[in-house]
Amino acid sequence: MNPLDHTLLAAAARGDTRAVRVALDAGARVDVRDGHRRTPLLRAALRDHVPAARALLDAGADPDARDDRSDSPWLVTGVTGSVAMMRALLPAGPDLRLTNRYGGTALIPAAERGHVPYVRAVLRETAIDVDHVNRLGWTALLEAVILGSGARAHQDVVTLLLAAGADPELPDPYGRTALHHAERHGLTGIAALLRTAAPGSRRTRHGAV
Repeated sequence: MNPLDHTLLAAAARGDTRAVRVALDAGARVDVRDGHRRTPLLRAALRDHVPAARALLDAGADPDARDDRSDSPWLVTGVTGSVAMMRALLPAGPDLRLTNRYGGTALIPAAERGHVPYVRAVLRETAIDVDHVNRLGWTALLEAVILGSGARAHQDVVTLLLAAGADPELPDPYGRTALHHAERHGLTGIAALLRTAAPGSRRTRHGAV
């Protein structure tokens, strides 16, 4: 690998914005790949180094460049829950339909992990599909219930998803709805929220809380 490219990858990973700019100015490739096909921007996004990411984006870095695990800078914001990184990437026009190795959009891992501020922001500020179904047959709502803790953060995520128009009647591949899973796992708070979600009265995302 070109020494300048190596320098850029290392600088992005540690969040050294000045070193990122110096390497780029010296001719480093903005979308160079490491051994796992991670670009400097993906390395910065994984560690939430927002200023370094902005420097890379200013140089034309691709927010959709995927590594050998199908992760991209945009997709990992749903994993980290970084609203700041999400907002830094948005002007670069990331593909909101891009999916990870499980077939999920950035919204789905965010819902699973209970990243309330991120879920709120991505629903308000983008046109991401609230009812996208991943390869497991789960929507963000199903994943928040099935893999979530049922505590306050996941209750808030469920509230946000329902307010954004998520369909509580969409079942998993076995025909079980989010309410079925909530009741089965004793998630009383989430079950109560889902019971009050009247079928057929879904609000648009523009009316989300």
